[in-house]
Amino acid sequence: MATATTCTALSVASTAGGACLFSHLPRTLAKTNMSATSIVSSKWIYSSKTGLNPLQREKLQVRAARTESQGVSLGFRAPSFELPEPLTGKTWKLEDFEPYPALLVMFICNHCPFVKHLKKDIVKLTNFYMKKGLAVAAISSNSVATHPQDGPELMAEDAKILNYPFPYLFDELQEVAQDFGAVCTPEFFLFKKDGRRPFELVYHGQYDDSRPSNNVPITGRDLSLAIDCVLSGQPVSQVQKPSVGCSIKWHPGAK
Repeated sequence: MATATTCTALSVASTAGGACLFSHLPRTLAKTNMSATSIVSSKWIYSSKTGLNPLQREKLQVRAARTESQGVSLGFRAPSFELPEPLTGKTWKLEDFEPYPALLVMFICNHCPFVKHLKKDIVKLTNFYMKKGLAVAAISSNSVATHPQDGPELMAEDAKILNYPFPYLFDELQEVAQDFGAVCTPEFFLFKKDGRRPFELVYHGQYDDSRPSNNVPITGRDLSLAIDCVLSGQPVSQVQKPSVGCSIKWHPGAK
């Protein structure tokens, strides 16, 4: 049995464009056992129309928590879902992906710098593997009450600008994120399907070693290797590095 995947909930702003607000950090700290590290960030504000914009480059110290996701083990069956795609208005269900041998579910959002860091490469990777038979769905579960920049209208805009080849779905009630056990963005769940058996989780790890500030090239190596194994019928290694990113922004009082 694989150990639970760890995600770093970095609820901080990024000077590289884009940010994670830290309004939910205390709740996350109270909920889990974590080690904290100091991170230098910039001060930002947001508007409902334009999203996050730099107002002041005023440096401050915040505490960023490292969160371990709980209860998600390899072999976990993909939960059923029914979610709207803001770009097209279509509603997608887990059953829509049943004909495919593998399904990649990604929890992402518009504003998180860790997601922004990978977005263009995610488009390349998914375009490549979707032609080989991989099904892909992205889900945003962040609270619009606290993060309007992650709302459906701006999700549709993001999907159109980046030409996402996969549906980008809105989990308004956050029930799907909870069913999957997702805690951060980005977070990757790769499922395989054998015949009529339900989708089973085979990979719940990182995209690669690259982060917004570590100067490591983006390769998608870890996720690509797992997808290659699934599509070729080979076992996926259970040695998987955790995905790292911003915490999912739960509705006030929800957690």
